Amino acid sequence: MPRKNPMPRAQKPKNVPVTDVPLVLEPVNEEQTKIELKEVKDWTPKTELGKKVRAKEIQNIDEILDNGLTILEPEIIDSLLQLESELLLIGQAKGKFGGGQRRVFRQTQKKTREGNKPKFTTLAVVGNKDGYIGIGLGKSKETVPAREKALKNAKLNLFKIARGSGSWQSNSTEPNSIPFAVDGKCGSVKIKLMPAPKGTGLCVEKECAKILMLAGIKDVWSKTQGQTKNKINLVKACEQALHQLIKTKTRPQDKEITSLQEGKLKVKQND
Repeated sequence: MPRKNPMPRAQKPKNVPVTDVPLVLEPVNEEQTKIELKEVKDWTPKTELGKKVRAKEIQNIDEILDNGLTILEPEIIDSLLQLESELLLIGQAKGKFGGGQRRVFRQTQKKTREGNKPKFTTLAVVGNKDGYIGIGLGKSKETVPAREKALKNAKLNLFKIARGSGSWQSNSTEPNSIPFAVDGKCGSVKIKLMPAPKGTGLCVEKECAKILMLAGIKDVWSKTQGQTKNKINLVKACEQALHQLIKTKTRPQDKEITSLQEGKLKVKQND
């Protein structure tokens, strides 16, 4: 029998207009996320505290923090301290089987009739590596405003911590660690920071280690519980634990044993 001719294949149409591919926002590199501090030469203060700082009536940050004064302008911190800033890796890019690379922006989106409306969350940390630390959260529809909001809030939330010798049996008086164990909790996440002897290092989660490094802590032990994959709750729990270093009352004899010092080291103040 004669073989039937096969069905002709559908030919691709020619001269078809190419549709625009939607742009995918890529995360910013860590080197680019380190934001330089703004100059305060052209700063015009609006609050009474800012005017006193501008007139050099207040030249020490401890005068503001010890009296519980509210800081409403980030330029106040810039004029009194030299801070270093860094963005924490709280988000995750899309990857196969959930194995995407960590990123500094946490992206969420809302389903509407007009389409998807994305929103970006950023967590910034500022510190001078000598007893002062600040953590801030920023949210916006774009990445750059979210980063600026996080940096601004971190400066407004600046606080000082207490440091001490990590071992009571050691004869060293260098405040390389925390003076006593402190706890912090946020959601299901619990973290416990414990003093460690000199040379131990920061035995803690990577993002929390960045916070402790900017605060001036060199050696610490830690213990965590709960859903620690939620980096925002983990960082907030660590921040709450650091606040306990100042709130906890200590006796004078215990301060001498642990070499407890609050804020900036006295050795560096005499230099």
